Amino acid sequence: MKGAKGKGATKRDALKPVDDKKVGKKKAVGKGKAKGGKAEKDPNKPKRPPSAFFVFLEEFRVTFKKENPNIKAVSAVGKAGGEKWKSMSASEKAPFEAKAAKRKSEYEKQMNAYNNKQDDDADEESDKSKSEVDEESGQENADVDDDEDDDEDDD
Repeated sequence: MKGAKGKGATKRDALKPVDDKKVGKKKAVGKGKAKGGKAEKDPNKPKRPPSAFFVFLEEFRVTFKKENPNIKAVSAVGKAGGEKWKSMSASEKAPFEAKAAKRKSEYEKQMNAYNNKQDDDADEESDKSKSEVDEESGQENADVDDDEDDDEDDD
């Protein structure tokens, strides 16, 4: 019987090359972006403060551009600034670290104010949807649920 169905794999079937597209390859789940994309950033949220190195770079850029007006590449400024920062002692870095600490404390104050404002806004929203919360917990609609059960029994 040449064309017997359901008898298992024949020798010819066993020697066929496997299609790699179908076997053994699965797409990774959860690695891509969500359907909605990124959440929108709040433009009112304070920006994070720069580190001591970036405070140093702000001043270093000005001096570097005065000394090297023909170098326009941002990468060259960054590399030169990084080399200078590495070669500086802790006492030379201290004023930049102090400025960074001051900016960080200001940022924390701004974030506290921002978070308090966000909490106030959230409280107002929760007051508006209080009836919805009650419905979910079943406090207001306890009588309605009993009526629904009675309707089911009548059918």
